[in-house]
Amino acid sequence: MIDDYVKQWIIKADNDLEIVKHELSLLEEKIVKDVVCFHCQQAVEKYLKAFLIYHKVEIKRTHIIKYLLLQCAKIDKDFENIEVKELSEFAVDIRYGEEFYIPSMQEVKFYYNLTKQIKKMVFTKLGIKNNA
Repeated sequence: MIDDYVKQWIIKADNDLEIVKHELSLLEEKIVKDVVCFHCQQAVEKYLKAFLIYHKVEIKRTHIIKYLLLQCAKIDKDFENIEVKELSEFAVDIRYGEEFYIPSMQEVKFYYNLTKQIKKMVFTKLGIKNNA
């Protein structure tokens, strides 16, 4: 059974994903690509943390997706070898760095698909019916 704390992480992750979906419904030239990637990073981070919290793993404060995947893989090997490219960079570095990076539409689509993949995997592992 999923407790309320895990549900809150899922809700917050789903909210990030809703922002992504909204942006991607716009004309391509109107899409704020760096913000889409930021919310993809945020959603993936929260889905993975929800999985870890469900399994009673104390999570440290981090935005590093590869680290979180490694922690998830200790519980379930299906989390191994998921290619996340540079998704973690969109958490902080891209927003406050000396050089601002605007991702391509190809990158946006990759990170959006990755986010949906992670959500589906976490929902499956936690026995949550996927609502989208």
